Amino acid sequence: MSHRKFEAPRHGNLGFLPRKRTRHHSGRVRSFPKDDATKACHLTAFMGYKAGMTHIVRDVEKPGSKLHKKEVVEAVTILETPPMIVVGVVGYVETPRGLRTLTTVWAEHLSEEIKRRFFKNWFKSKKKAFTKYAKKHANGGAEIQAELNRIKNYCSVVRVLAHTQIKKIKLRQKKAHIMEIQVNGGSVSQKVDFAVALFEKSVPIDAVFAENEMIDIIGVTKGKGFEGVTTRWGVRKLPRKTHKGLRKVACIGAWHPARVSWTVARAGQNGYHHRTEINKKVYKIGRGIANGGKNTATTDFDLTEKNITPLGGFPQYGIINEDFIMLKGGVIGPRKRVLTLRKGLFPQTSRSALEEIKLKFIDTSSKFGHGRFQTSEEKYKFMGPLARRAKIAAAQNQA
Repeated sequence: MSHRKFEAPRHGNLGFLPRKRTRHHSGRVRSFPKDDATKACHLTAFMGYKAGMTHIVRDVEKPGSKLHKKEVVEAVTILETPPMIVVGVVGYVETPRGLRTLTTVWAEHLSEEIKRRFFKNWFKSKKKAFTKYAKKHANGGAEIQAELNRIKNYCSVVRVLAHTQIKKIKLRQKKAHIMEIQVNGGSVSQKVDFAVALFEKSVPIDAVFAENEMIDIIGVTKGKGFEGVTTRWGVRKLPRKTHKGLRKVACIGAWHPARVSWTVARAGQNGYHHRTEINKKVYKIGRGIANGGKNTATTDFDLTEKNITPLGGFPQYGIINEDFIMLKGGVIGPRKRVLTLRKGLFPQTSRSALEEIKLKFIDTSSKFGHGRFQTSEEKYKFMGPLARRAKIAAAQNQA
């Protein structure tokens, strides 16, 4: 490299152009893992909702490393993942131009939260979606069986249609998110039978992923709006005395060609982009309180009886009542954002991927301010009798 004035690596990656708002609020799976017919039939993706972050303490298992057998504190993200409902199956045939849908078969009964997905305005609609289609299942469903046989005879890829149970999460939205999940393993006929057996049944998160597995996260990043070149592209600020501002690109190109090149950093939309983040390690999969889970944040080293929700709930999210998955590090998107979880595309061989995680401590202190207490009992024991609690107790006694 010569003088810094004349040569420098470019700022920002052109591989993500155009930097515009995505059309898809939920993450789209553009590639599913490669199919292996020798394995049993299984699903390859799931959907969840970002709740928030906390931190854990664990021992590192890396023989030869200076961190071996030492404690480390790591940030983790919690995603609430209520069971998904399978409502259909789609068959694809291979063509010279890629996959083409052959046919789709839907289940007989669909819940209101998924029917809302097919209406612009549910309140004003007649709510007639799938009323005629459901009649095909009557009298043995010969027409439905014929379509399933077509998938078995002609298709090479089978995917199920599954939707989230958004009513189980305390969000304002009532419309469920739906996605296609590819079925891998077994023959095409076995795939179809596997998919049909799941119709109208709930699929929990632990039926798709396992602890210590490496998975991919697909979703939409946090939106930042219109931002300048310094924030959007990371270009160098100009000297302090620069006329008309210094958070700019000094030269946006030569006189000729008489137009601005697409490679020049410009101001514009930042954030709310569709992104895929690979190799996120699953630290824990927990059963929700609503599904019989108990003491989901208790470990072998920390025997305190507590659940994964921190004191006061996750900020701007609330309490986790359903199943959840804990991932190492940060995850794209704001809280409440729907995220798609996919099995890794490649077999993992690195030591960090194969390491078995044993959690020693999961932090459940309040995320509002500087949390000091892990449980409400611990807090009340330290604070002593409070006037507010005495008033509540008195009111309850009178009632």
